[in-house]
Amino acid sequence: MSIDRPSRFVVAWAFGPRTAHLAARVVETTRTRTANHAGIPWISDGWEPYAETITDTYTDAAPAGIRDWRILRRTPGVRLTQVVKHRRGRRLVHVEVRATIGPAAALPHTVHVERFNGVLRDRLGCLTRKSHAFAKDTPTWDAAVTLALFEHNWLQPHIALRRPLAVPVAGRRYAQRTPAMALGLTDHPWSFADFLTSSVHHYRRE
Repeated sequence: MSIDRPSRFVVAWAFGPRTAHLAARVVETTRTRTANHAGIPWISDGWEPYAETITDTYTDAAPAGIRDWRILRRTPGVRLTQVVKHRRGRRLVHVEVRATIGPAAALPHTVHVERFNGVLRDRLGCLTRKSHAFAKDTPTWDAAVTLALFEHNWLQPHIALRRPLAVPVAGRRYAQRTPAMALGLTDHPWSFADFLTSSVHHYRRE
């Protein structure tokens, strides 16, 4: 499942058996990390729990015009486009695009998240088949995947996010940008030295 956003920024992730609880963890975490808990467009395959958990998570109570009464309304901006692949045996015969919640996305395919899954398998030995690099407990798995996602979001420029320069600099025609730069979270690609020497302040919402 992915968010229909051009930044390629990985907002939230979860691992475990593919159950409704797993989908809820990803959707709920994403909403808490979205500015003002705003509604956003989602893209997924045809798995039913995605539609259910997005509907439940992006429902807000609004005044009903009567004292102490509230009416439940869908969060403005939330959408879900589901892409269902129909196969005959091992052959793909048809791709169905469903506008499950709101209008369908302009690019309703999960190719970006599938491509990123390949990148993770390339970078993390614990995700490859027939590997001796096992993550045998949850803390080790969390640390490995979180570090890989940090590198993707903050360290590695993405070719789809680069911007042309008005005047070439040192022979370069484009300014390279990371997903974090595209979202305005930083003004330069980070290094692991930046990561290890930067102070991080944790804020707790009362």
